[in-house]
Amino acid sequence: MNKNIAYALLRISMGVNLLGHGLARIPKLSVFAQGMEKGFEKSWLPQPFVHLFSTTLPFLEFIIGGLLIIGFKTRLVNMAGAALIIMLLFGSSTVEDWEAMGIQMIYALFFYILISKIEDNCFALDRKTS
Repeated sequence: MNKNIAYALLRISMGVNLLGHGLARIPKLSVFAQGMEKGFEKSWLPQPFVHLFSTTLPFLEFIIGGLLIIGFKTRLVNMAGAALIIMLLFGSSTVEDWEAMGIQMIYALFFYILISKIEDNCFALDRKTS
């Protein structure tokens, strides 16, 4: 039972974190996107791609976070969250933002735990299923 509670608390914590990112960024989407685009001016990534990603990111964070909180399609949503972190890592590497990458690696570790311990998923809408 403790494993199930611990898993639920970690899943919900990651969900609140991502949902909070989305909730903070969506109302100021254009400012957030412009800031991200400015941060990637020296990157070799095409600016249209950076613009598309920066305007999509807050919505992805919001959706993934919300689904983690309620525990719906937990396995799939954890993999989507991990894929999102991989994309962020890739982007951060193109501008040599090693500090951001360190933080993103912590997120990657949490998603590793959530995916590898999916059998402990409980207190969720999907109750141990994907």
